[in-house]
Amino acid sequence: MMEERMGNCWSYTKDQFDNLEKHTQSGIEFVERYSKFVKERSEIEISYAKQIRNLSKKYQPKKNSREEEENKYTSCRAFLSTLNELNDYAGQHEVIAENLTSQIITELSRYLTELKAERKSHFHDGRKAQQQIESLWKQLESSKRRFERDCKEADRAQQYFERMDADINVTKADVEKARQQAQMRHQIAADSKTEYSNYLTKFNQEQNEHYYTLIPNIFQKLQEMEERRIERVGVSMKTYADVDREVLPIVGKCLDGMTKAAESIEPKTDSKQVVESYKSGFEPPGDVEFEDYGPGQTMKRTVSETSLSNSRGEAKERPGGGKSKGKLWPFIKNKNKGSGPEDFSHLPPEQRRKKLQAKIDDINKDIQKEMDQKDALTKMKGVYEKNPQMGDPASVDPRLVEMAMNIEKLQSEVQKFEGWLAEVEGRLPSRSDPPRRQSGLYESQNSNSTMVDNNCAQDRESPDGSYTEEQSSETQVKVAIANTPEFDDEFDDGDEETLPTIGTCKAVYSFEGHNEGTISVTEGELLFVIEQDKGDGWTRVRRNEEEEGYVPTSYVEVFLETNTKDS
Repeated sequence: MMEERMGNCWSYTKDQFDNLEKHTQSGIEFVERYSKFVKERSEIEISYAKQIRNLSKKYQPKKNSREEEENKYTSCRAFLSTLNELNDYAGQHEVIAENLTSQIITELSRYLTELKAERKSHFHDGRKAQQQIESLWKQLESSKRRFERDCKEADRAQQYFERMDADINVTKADVEKARQQAQMRHQIAADSKTEYSNYLTKFNQEQNEHYYTLIPNIFQKLQEMEERRIERVGVSMKTYADVDREVLPIVGKCLDGMTKAAESIEPKTDSKQVVESYKSGFEPPGDVEFEDYGPGQTMKRTVSETSLSNSRGEAKERPGGGKSKGKLWPFIKNKNKGSGPEDFSHLPPEQRRKKLQAKIDDINKDIQKEMDQKDALTKMKGVYEKNPQMGDPASVDPRLVEMAMNIEKLQSEVQKFEGWLAEVEGRLPSRSDPPRRQSGLYESQNSNSTMVDNNCAQDRESPDGSYTEEQSSETQVKVAIANTPEFDDEFDDGDEETLPTIGTCKAVYSFEGHNEGTISVTEGELLFVIEQDKGDGWTRVRRNEEEEGYVPTSYVEVFLETNTKDS
């Protein structure tokens, strides 16, 4: 009957209380062990992500190295894309570690604290109830022993009275005394019986409440606590799987990116790039002529114009007499050590052109850097002039003079290398080339540029080892053409009348107009358009009556007036 009333309660007797205490403690230890497992997994993910990132960084091409130059090949670009995708892939493992920590480890740590406190409270109530029932049992046992003792004392007193009453030699007073003593003992025994009965009734009630109410309620709470713990562990295990599943789409995209990079490799394109990078520009040598040394033939060793040893024609005599030694360009290694001549004349034409162009680009960057620094110092000088307390304007002048000299020197270098580049390409640089428009380096310097180009073109060794002089006159003509007045007509607009407004524009990006003829704009700034883009990538704008200049068309969003669009 008792078992049916207690239903699904964990325990029915006292000894199960200790067993449940051990069981719930092992449950808490299991949660702690699982939390430690997730923590170690998180640390592994962080370490793995760090190693992957270091691996990706290790194999990234170094700046200004051969590896960076190789990025023009599709296979190298594909590898670079793979490294970038691998870096993103490492990031997803960091996300896994972060989510494991926030969604499982932190939550379980807080839950463990609550679980321990709840378990402690329930077992404290259980021990208190157990101590109460044990105290009542001791009281019941004590009253029972007292009732038993009093009953025995009453029996002995009754027997003594009966002996005294039967004895004829005992006085009547002694018999009366024995009778009163027996009655008193009987009364004490009756009181002990009543007390024992009361304690027994109370104990039975308390015991019934203990085993059918208190203990079942405590065990029920412990059971619910344990079921919540098990459920919480299950939720954590599901979250553990979901954390990995959430990053799978992005991991898949990273792997798709690697696959796409691999599929973008084009062997034919890379082969063409090799040809483009290393072609010399020379024609293959012609057939070697037969030289007859038979009887009656003149024993004169000549060199064929089409022979291997003279692929560029017979060597021309040097001014000091003698002939230069011909070079076997296609097959003989270059014996020149070091960097070679300044004009790279020791290189094949195509390689020489690329070297000259790269040199020009580097010098242009240096000029732009010097100009930026000069503009900054000029602005600083202007601030000093307006606010003398901030500094002496004259202190900036030496540095400005030095920068002006550096810019002039670099401009001469550019013109010198462009003269050599024009010689190689067989043409003069066009003013419409983007670098010329942006750098602002090609002002009219007729005398200086002519002198530089004449000196550069004269007495220079050609790729076949001979010295050439006829190219100097050709270069002089080209430089003369470049320095004619119409060459700079495009920018000679200082005396033009004020142009009317044909629309407005909004700066999409900020632009620092350091070069002459340009104007600086900030992102979001509204300006007036006074001249459309004529196909050179520049739009002329006006900020106010005194500030106007060119900005890159791609940096602004133009809104032309209706009549302008129709025209």
